[in-house]
Amino acid sequence: MSQTQRPPPPWFEVENLVELDSPALLIYRDRLGANLRRMIDVAGRVDRLRPHIKTHKIAEVISIEIALGITKFKCATIAEAELAADSGVTDLLLAYPLVGPNIQRLAAMAKARPGTRFSTIADDAEVIRALSHTLQAAESHCHSPGIEVLLDIDVGQHRTGVSDHSEAVRLYGLIASMPGLRPGGLHAYDGHISDSDLAARTAACEAAFAPVAKLRHELLEMGLSVPRVVAGGTPTFPIHAQRGDVECSPGTCVFWDAGYATKLPDLRFTPAALVLTRVVSKPGINRLCLDLGHKAIASEMPHPRVRFLNLPDARAVAHSEEHLTVETPRAAQRRIGDCLYGVPWHICPTVALYREAVVIQDGKAIGRWRIAARDRRLTF
Repeated sequence: MSQTQRPPPPWFEVENLVELDSPALLIYRDRLGANLRRMIDVAGRVDRLRPHIKTHKIAEVISIEIALGITKFKCATIAEAELAADSGVTDLLLAYPLVGPNIQRLAAMAKARPGTRFSTIADDAEVIRALSHTLQAAESHCHSPGIEVLLDIDVGQHRTGVSDHSEAVRLYGLIASMPGLRPGGLHAYDGHISDSDLAARTAACEAAFAPVAKLRHELLEMGLSVPRVVAGGTPTFPIHAQRGDVECSPGTCVFWDAGYATKLPDLRFTPAALVLTRVVSKPGINRLCLDLGHKAIASEMPHPRVRFLNLPDARAVAHSEEHLTVETPRAAQRRIGDCLYGVPWHICPTVALYREAVVIQDGKAIGRWRIAARDRRLTF
């Protein structure tokens, strides 16, 4: 390299920073595409995938996934479901227990969006009956064949789902008997399994899934339809991908984050979404104050809540609504207004803090994508 040539800038640097306010959420278009292609490679086939949209909540990301051949999706809120339907998703699982007005909201949306086949989950007899009552009434007006309900199985996280085998058999039979409903199969989220060691993670995943496989076999022996099993999240994605007869529903790997990158290096996804922050004050020797408060970075985890690519030795010492104060021996080298690029420790709730994301391509900000489903209500 001659003396007049400069090395290329780091992948994360944005040329037209003067156009961007901070804090901001940046999405690197090429890295997003690479993660999605890697996701398909891990699954083996696109029809094995039912990616979760809770991480990004963005119509443009859904459109890219559809363009890659993905047809089945998973979501957690009515707003996410509406966004997915309006983005052209034809097969959507709302994987969250529906209670109160949300049952009626789902019925209304299914009636208004006939191009999308909606399904949901349940783990309680009264909820199953309420779904039947509401959806049966909606069916009489729109001639729908009914909505599929997947029985949610507790495989060890103890958050939602049925853990008792006999009760699971009874509830699945109830779903099959209820007018307005159709048995959609089984849903098993093993979010409690995230061992760094792949062998340990695999063993834990296999042990957690064994009762699900047993239940499916018994239900089929009883003559009940079990159209699908939707299992796992990002940590167990490559393990469930080996089963061949399970739909995988990773979410975080679309953008990736520092938490999973640290704990799950075997997955080999790369950060595609960063936070941009600026130095707003230098409150003392070795200290910088950044405009990256609780409102701009997920703060439910202990520090580090963010890792800075261009200041890796920065250590958080104080965090408030609007500010993040860090210590670094290189503080003197930074000026007021300098930009830092951070990989969030937990990307999913970080995305939900922003109304829009800045799209980066070839080192430049080229547009903005709205985080449309960060709101709990769009229309329904």
